[in-house]
Amino acid sequence: MTKPESKKSSVAAINATGKCATASPAALQVNNGTVEPGCPDQSTPIKAKVMKQTSRENLHRRNTECEVYDDGTNTFFWRAHTVTVLFILTCALVYVTLLEETPQDTAYNTKRGIVASILVFLCFGVTQAKDGPFTRPHPAYWRFWLCVTVVYELFLIFILFQTVHDGRQFMKYIDPKLGVPLPERDYGGNCLIYDPGNTTDPFHNIWDKMDGFVPAHFLGWYIKTLMIRDWWMCMIISVMFEFLEYSLEHQLPNFSECWWDHWIMDVLVCNGLGIYCGMKTLAWLSMKPYQWQGLWNIPTYKGKIKRIAFQFTPYSWVKFEWKPASNLRRWLAVLGIIFMFLLAELNTFYLKFVLWMPPEHYLVLLRLVFFVNVGGVAMREIYDFMDDPKFHKKLGQQAWLVAAITVTEFLIVVKYDPNTIMLPIPFFIMQCWLLGILLIFTWTLWRFFIRISGILLIGQMSTQIHLPHDTLFFTVVNLIILVSHYFYSQL
Repeated sequence: MTKPESKKSSVAAINATGKCATASPAALQVNNGTVEPGCPDQSTPIKAKVMKQTSRENLHRRNTECEVYDDGTNTFFWRAHTVTVLFILTCALVYVTLLEETPQDTAYNTKRGIVASILVFLCFGVTQAKDGPFTRPHPAYWRFWLCVTVVYELFLIFILFQTVHDGRQFMKYIDPKLGVPLPERDYGGNCLIYDPGNTTDPFHNIWDKMDGFVPAHFLGWYIKTLMIRDWWMCMIISVMFEFLEYSLEHQLPNFSECWWDHWIMDVLVCNGLGIYCGMKTLAWLSMKPYQWQGLWNIPTYKGKIKRIAFQFTPYSWVKFEWKPASNLRRWLAVLGIIFMFLLAELNTFYLKFVLWMPPEHYLVLLRLVFFVNVGGVAMREIYDFMDDPKFHKKLGQQAWLVAAITVTEFLIVVKYDPNTIMLPIPFFIMQCWLLGILLIFTWTLWRFFIRISGILLIGQMSTQIHLPHDTLFFTVVNLIILVSHYFYSQL
């Protein structure tokens, strides 16, 4: 098995400033089986060979994707080891079958059989599943998370098909402490920033909020920024979720927070700082050179250590340019991404509530770790599918599964506690949401239908009467204003 990245990558040229530059075939030369940047064109066969190595994706997005130079080293680390994994798996199964005595505990055997089935599936997927867009630190790492995604979706489907009582009691098989109703907790409380009634510590309300969720918020939004790679989308999702908490605090008590906890602690401090640090990291990743050598081809120990550290950074980098207002397809895609992000965030809180899991339980943390590892791959696959539909003809496998998981989690919430979900939203809050939806719908009609039709009509009229487009445009606008003023004066 050859190194996966060297198949996908094109040849890179790094300019003097360290930024990623587009390497033209004329600036590349083949030397001893590798491609070196910065050399003049030598012959037509070499040019044709380099052109063949350039992928269609790089040709389509040269302005947003950093090109890569790789010496193509193929080591033991990058081989698939399919036969080795099959041999070890077979030995383990033979040992369990012939040498180990099966306990007479039905519950224990059931648990162990389910775990063994999952492990066999993971072994198959890690060695045989299709690679995704990410290959660092190793393609097997991302294949592993793809298989975990399949297992998690199957688990959710199983929970969905149980009764509410059986589903909650089934969680006891994972942890005997689960399956118990959650105690009532007060989340709003006293919202004074300075409490004069507490002479010992007037700022106790602020210190009470300084718990483990503060760094979790920061780290979460730092990672989300690396996934989305756009400041505006991150800020919109961050602010929109606070509005959702305001709107749904009558359903879940832990949405009830103080105003300064919403807008200062969350939006400005935790989320804002995480987004800022994430954008700085994105800027560094888009500037760094992507030149890769085999570990044993590096002469110094310092270079080897640096190469090992950079193994945990991306192999290449693509700058996401969402451009939601450029066409209707991108606009709907961005709206869908924002909606699914918000739904996944809400599922975190509602799943804990309906499945009776305390916020500090390790399963809640494992779910967040899961989405951290699969979310980046899903966002890259969505961007590729949206940005280049001619080359990426179908939605990526990880993106498909993450969308299915988000919907399945929401269906579990609806089935397990419909009374909470159907609690009526206050009228004034409903009015605000309807107004927002109406504004988005109106802007969509204007931007992608009315405005485009008007521009085409003005172009046809200007062609017929031989006027410049801008002159006719302002003439039509002034005419509309005059007519509107006339009708308004008649009222």
